[in-house]
Amino acid sequence: MPLRPPLGVMRPRRAESIPPPDGLPGGTQYSVKLDGFRALAFVGADGGVFLQSRSGRALGPEFPRIAAHLGSVLPAGLVLDGELCAYRDGRLSFGDLLRSRADRERSGTALSYIAFDVLAVPGRDVRPLPLRERWELLGAALRDTGPPLERVLATTDEETARLWFRELRDAGVEGIVAKALASPYRAGPTWAWRKIRHADTVDGVLVGVFGPERRPGALLVRLGDGREIRVAALTAVQARQLADAVAGRLARPGGQGAGSGAESGAGAARLLTEPLPVELREVPGRHETARFVRLRSDG
Repeated sequence: MPLRPPLGVMRPRRAESIPPPDGLPGGTQYSVKLDGFRALAFVGADGGVFLQSRSGRALGPEFPRIAAHLGSVLPAGLVLDGELCAYRDGRLSFGDLLRSRADRERSGTALSYIAFDVLAVPGRDVRPLPLRERWELLGAALRDTGPPLERVLATTDEETARLWFRELRDAGVEGIVAKALASPYRAGPTWAWRKIRHADTVDGVLVGVFGPERRPGALLVRLGDGREIRVAALTAVQARQLADAVAGRLARPGGQGAGSGAESGAGAARLLTEPLPVELREVPGRHETARFVRLRSDG
């Protein structure tokens, strides 16, 4: 294998508008932004597949059927970048990815791996190649495959991308990712890739939690404009995920943390020693301004 885990992933910067076809070096490719888990897939010589999360964690134990399928149809040495997705009632369901493996298997949750890039082909690291060439290699690698393994929906036509942005939202598509066709694959955030999300999606940083450490009931989040808001209505799965994420990051009572506006009607928040990036969704109404969607590792 020319590449082995863990590897850093290339991450798009957030942009406010979809760039024109000549707006990025070498032209622009537009692909749908899926609501799933980012995952690299490394196909080993024995047919085993290592699924690596964006942060470097092994995802295979939670998604063994996807890993087994990739190993059965892909050649050894191939390394893909893509998204693990779950579906419910005909739309993408990020919440189902947060459920336990046993819960998903009991309920028959449909899963897929949607590839949008290739980092290596057997015997060769192709990350230095421009996206235009890597896209062709990805198509060739997946030519004889089918669900649950697919290539992401992509186009070079701006009007088609704008149509997808408008029409696919109800299917759980978050927006559009615009990529420079001349871009090599380089780990880290880059303006060569840009994500354009729907306007009601908001980025912020988690600076504190309300309630017990092992079962947070609400969050203290700082928005980009400096405001700090209380975000409640967490599901049980989200509360468990957040409890794991903040473990070891909470300041001692009375100590210094990342936030300043820790008082919020429901008592004092336990502050984090370091903020964590989160994604919120704005909710219309007088009593709730935003709802927690997920933790993010891309800042």
